[in-house]
Amino acid sequence: MTTKSPNGKKATRPAATGILLGISLAAGIAAAAAAPAVSEPAGFADIARRAGEPQVPGLSIVYLAPLGNPASTPWQHIIAHQTEGPAGSALTMAKAQFANPTKRGVMLWVETNGTVYWSTPETAIPTHGDGANRNDNLYIDNAKTFRKVIRTNSIGVEFVGNHPDVSKPVSPQQMQAWLVLVRFLQERYGIPAANIFAHNWIDFKDKRYCEGCDLATAARKLGYVPTGR
Repeated sequence: MTTKSPNGKKATRPAATGILLGISLAAGIAAAAAAPAVSEPAGFADIARRAGEPQVPGLSIVYLAPLGNPASTPWQHIIAHQTEGPAGSALTMAKAQFANPTKRGVMLWVETNGTVYWSTPETAIPTHGDGANRNDNLYIDNAKTFRKVIRTNSIGVEFVGNHPDVSKPVSPQQMQAWLVLVRFLQERYGIPAANIFAHNWIDFKDKRYCEGCDLATAARKLGYVPTGR
């Protein structure tokens, strides 16, 4: 490659310089690709494993039931649900779940303002999902989920507010809270991003909209890798 020197004469750049620049650029791209998709606050992994009522930076969470030892739980998957309920109903739903932990419902409820309500002991098994009955591979490969991603091994997170228009997306505050909450759950229970599902991905659901699909897609895109139990 030739360039103009200060005196106007052509100067030749050594070939080695161009090679070194190319290597440096390639190394920079590789480093960026290898960098974590999400930068966690200091102590995030420690917070995620605490008992009691751990508070996570960037998340407003209310515990109706305190946490215990995450190693004593069966959770391998996370399922994003939408309740077709009105805004303002998350706390009422969470309290009803707390009173009867195994009834149809979920462990966590998210209000439209982003507040998360942890409704049951983390070892309780609420009745949610329909037994992973989808087997048409419409959204994902259901060979990996059919009759496998079920209530006894999956954490359910329910988002309220899409009533009366079920196609209404979650609020920006709900999405912001979810992207913190889902990493907290992944870290606490050692759940990989590939094990986050929308309810519609694993069960035959309401055909008017894809329940939980935007939520699950956004969570998977984070590519969060838990450090392990």
